[in-house]
Amino acid sequence: MSTFESLAKQVLAKAGVAIDGPEPWDIQVNNPDFYRRVLTQGSLGLGESYLEGWWDCRALDELFFRIIREGLHRQAVVPLPIKASRALHRLLNMQNRARSKKVIDAHYDGDSEFLLSFTGKHRQYSCAYFDGTDDLDEAQERKLDLVCRKLSLTSRDRVLDIGCGYGGFARFAAERFGCEVTGITPSGVQVEAAREFCRGLPVKILKADYRDFSGAFTKIVSVGMFEHVGYKNYRAFMAKVRESLEPDGLLLLHTMGGNTSVFSNDPWIDKYYFTRGMLPSLRQIAGAAEGLLVLEDLHNLGPHYDRTLTAWHGIFVRNRREDGGRLDERVYRKWEYYFLHLAGCFRARKIQLWQFVYSKDGLPGGCRAAR
Repeated sequence: MSTFESLAKQVLAKAGVAIDGPEPWDIQVNNPDFYRRVLTQGSLGLGESYLEGWWDCRALDELFFRIIREGLHRQAVVPLPIKASRALHRLLNMQNRARSKKVIDAHYDGDSEFLLSFTGKHRQYSCAYFDGTDDLDEAQERKLDLVCRKLSLTSRDRVLDIGCGYGGFARFAAERFGCEVTGITPSGVQVEAAREFCRGLPVKILKADYRDFSGAFTKIVSVGMFEHVGYKNYRAFMAKVRESLEPDGLLLLHTMGGNTSVFSNDPWIDKYYFTRGMLPSLRQIAGAAEGLLVLEDLHNLGPHYDRTLTAWHGIFVRNRREDGGRLDERVYRKWEYYFLHLAGCFRARKIQLWQFVYSKDGLPGGCRAAR
């Protein structure tokens, strides 16, 4: 047994995970070089070796839940290139306009057809709200309704949807509440899809970056977009919201978040899914809004994202089975790893999902905390 193999087994045993063991969360090693690669390359080596079939696991979500709950992720090696990359993120604005466009081109434009294949009838590529239901579409509808109730939407409202995606929120708000919605996204593919999805409704979809948009709105919503803003731009985002809100207006910010402040993304997620993205902390969000907006309500829906990711994975697996397994094996493993890795992270409470409600200058009497 090599030193790398012995060390890996000792570390994993702390989380109740065995190599070639009988439990669904145990790791089945197919290539003995797995140990060296993971212990020298960290999360990137773990993910890439899974893509290449060097190891398998019947319950990836449970594996990551155990690893993270035990705190083993804090002991992971940080290779020198990753340290250098993190230093670069501290110096440069990695989410400026030019770099943000590359993310849109690669993920949202390039993978749009695939993303829509598992997000359900409301086209929500964000956390659902499983309050009294086990059905994904119902849970997404309840999330959309929750957002609207927190904003106290009425037919008199003019709503700005920052990062409108494929038009799911805009359509729901316009149909159910009769309000006017302006959605903005820098993705050309999303613009076309959202316009078609909202045809015939008082909805306007524009191709625009939040930094360049202007207008006055009674309500602003941003669902699942803030993860792409970057810590150097958090303050500018909040300033733009304040500039765009009318007196007594409200912002609902729906975002994933981390328990500690970071300045770059996980190297595995950064390379294969959300290049230049990062998860904000409560401290970073509060600091960005300080002196600009007043916090009216904060709601943590983190456990609901575990269920959302698990539901997406179920649809993903079913779709593959129905198309005869034509999806490339490497692509299949990439997305299986994504869904179940993140599900384990949310289950272990390493990642959160927050909904903030902010007002421009504080609402007299406060804001109704809808749940």
